Amino acid sequence: MSSPLSHRVPDLAALELLLAVARHGSLGKAAKELGITQPAASGRIRSMEARLGVVLVERSPRGSRLTDAGVLVTDWARRIVEAAEAFDAGAQALRDRRDSRLRVAASMTIAEYLLPGWLIALRTQRPGTAVSLLAGNSVAVAAHLLGGEADLGFVEGLAVPEGLEGTVIGRDRLIVVAAPTHPWARRRTPLTPAELAATALILREQGSGTRQVLDAALAAHGGLAAPLLELASTTAVKAAAVSGAGPSVLSELAVREELAARRLVKIPVEGIRLSRDLRAVWPTGPQPAGPARDLLVLTRPGREAGGLPDPPRATRTA
Repeated sequence: MSSPLSHRVPDLAALELLLAVARHGSLGKAAKELGITQPAASGRIRSMEARLGVVLVERSPRGSRLTDAGVLVTDWARRIVEAAEAFDAGAQALRDRRDSRLRVAASMTIAEYLLPGWLIALRTQRPGTAVSLLAGNSVAVAAHLLGGEADLGFVEGLAVPEGLEGTVIGRDRLIVVAAPTHPWARRRTPLTPAELAATALILREQGSGTRQVLDAALAAHGGLAAPLLELASTTAVKAAAVSGAGPSVLSELAVREELAARRLVKIPVEGIRLSRDLRAVWPTGPQPAGPARDLLVLTRPGREAGGLPDPPRATRTA
C-alpha cells in the first residue's frame, strides 16, 4: 500500500519558497520575502529535495538557479499554490457569510426579558450582522437547533435537551402570583405544595421550561391539576393573571414591573424550590463561532440587570 499523499508532497510553505526563489534568483531574497532566515530557507529546500528525490536548486556565489527538474516542479507548485489561494478565498467567503447573520432560538422568558439587551450589545460589536429570532418553548428551541434553523439557542428547562451541548448562563426563580383581588393575596400563611398542586392555574403549555419545573417540583404532591388556562406565551399568562382570571407561576424576571405596581402579588409557598437554570445550547459538535460565540460571551455577568454568573464548562447530552 502506498504511503499517504501528504508524506510525498511538499507542504505549501516549501512550495511558496520555491516560487520565491524562481522570482528572485536568490535564496537570500526569497527568505527575506517570506520572513524567514536564510539557513531556515536552505533547510526547507534540502528537505523538499530529499522528499522528492531530485535536486531543485543549484547554489553558487552569483545566486541560486533552478535546475531543469526545479523548473518543472516550480510550474506544478504554482498551480498548487494558486489552488490553495482559491480554497482560502472560498473559505473566507463562507466565514463572511456566516458572520453576516445570526439565527437565535430562545424560550419565551429569555426571548422577552434578557435577549433584547444582549442583542443591543451585540449590534455595537457587529453592526453588520443581521439577527433573526425564533421564540418558542424549550422543546421548540431544541427542534430549531437540531433542524439547522438556528445557530445558538437559549432554554430554561431542567436539563440540556437531547442532541445538544450547553452551558449554564444563570439561574431563574419561579414565583406564584395572583391579582390583589384573589383570596390568596390576603392569606397570612404560605401555600403548601399540596394546595398549589390541587389548584387550577394559568400555565404555559407542555414543553415549556416553566411547566417542566412545576411538573418536577409537584410530582411528589399529587402532580399539577388540570390548568385553568393553558397559554403559549409568558405575556399572555401574565395578562390573564393580572386580569384576575386566576393565579399563575411565572419567572421573577417577567413580573418585576407588575409586582412593583401591585398589579400582581407574590404568594409565598413553603416546602418546594421553584428554580431553574438558564442555558445557552447548540448542536453537539463544534463550539459556537463568529457572532454566536460573541453573543454567548455577552451573557456573562454585568451585561444584564440581575447579574448572570460566569458559565461553567459546557455539558453534553448524547
